[in-house]
Amino acid sequence: MISAGEASGDYYAALLLTELRKRWPGTDFFGCAGPHLREAGLRPIIRVEDLAVVGVVEVIGHLPRIWRRFRELIDAAGREKPDLAILTDAPDFHFRVAKKLKKQGIPIIYLVAPQVWAWREGRVKTMRRIIDRLLCIFPFEEEFFRDRGVPVTYIGHPLAGRIRPTLTRDEFFRKHNLRPDRPLVVVLPGSRPSEVLRHIPPLVRAAGLLSKGRELSFILPASPHCGAAFFDASLAGSPIRAIEGQSWDALAHCDLALAASGTVTVEAALLGAPMVTFYKVTPLTYAIAKPLVKVPFYSMVNLIAGRHVVPELIQDDMTGERIAAVAAPLLDGGPDRAKMKEALAEVAARLTGLGDAMSKAADEVVEVFGKQV
Repeated sequence: MISAGEASGDYYAALLLTELRKRWPGTDFFGCAGPHLREAGLRPIIRVEDLAVVGVVEVIGHLPRIWRRFRELIDAAGREKPDLAILTDAPDFHFRVAKKLKKQGIPIIYLVAPQVWAWREGRVKTMRRIIDRLLCIFPFEEEFFRDRGVPVTYIGHPLAGRIRPTLTRDEFFRKHNLRPDRPLVVVLPGSRPSEVLRHIPPLVRAAGLLSKGRELSFILPASPHCGAAFFDASLAGSPIRAIEGQSWDALAHCDLALAASGTVTVEAALLGAPMVTFYKVTPLTYAIAKPLVKVPFYSMVNLIAGRHVVPELIQDDMTGERIAAVAAPLLDGGPDRAKMKEALAEVAARLTGLGDAMSKAADEVVEVFGKQV
């Protein structure tokens, strides 16, 4: 059984499924699937799209639906009695799944460590009880979890060595009718509709401010959860144009990325794209969560670097004016841009060099399974 709870987890779990098929041909895989897992051949019991909600307060209205999907997944596990379960990210959902599966005697492998090093460290006690092997993707996580008694292996980042554009710059610009003499700004407001709706207004404002006195192109690669049509109304009259996907090509060929804090910032770092990061939740969610956060940075890029590399505009700091103010020097060139590019190369180097992360993950899965038989 394989279960993913959000877009990035769906992608990573699909990569792992592909590797496991090489080792276990003919094996039946089922679980919670997004588009990548479905394409890789996972038999879907429930869909990732039904679980994609962010925020302490925001989730409340979706709880009845999430609970129904939870029961459907657990019931399927009871019927099919899997030999192994691989749960990916989404700890609020998957910790509950893991507890139920452990009662059925099913070994649990957890792919992508929950960020308990940032907040809610008390969850480590639960992790020791329910996880047979934790596969972490950031280098600083292995020591943290090992010191706290969680069986852990650092596999490297799944995107390292894998992320690359499919088009050349000229091909990408021609495909989207972009002028090659204009700098390209990529707008990445998030993958979930709820976060996108919070982020779009200040991003539209920032694009307007940045366009004063500059000739720029703005592209928004829409996630599968939203689609380009989702942005028709919110981008009307703005210089930002939504396209379907192609975020890697856009990042590889852009001059600047305006990126919601999350997996996409790691993608931008691996592709060498200078960026401004941001994030906003509801005021109540922020008031509840802020006192619990223990890390010095919100952006994973800064956490990996161990220092301030990219700007972070969080909550009330995320305004069109602030985005434009910190983005302008990066667009105009100079020492800030060069310094950031150098630091991003260092971050990328820390995430590579261990071999293929998903091949290593598959080896760990096979090892855990071997201990059960």
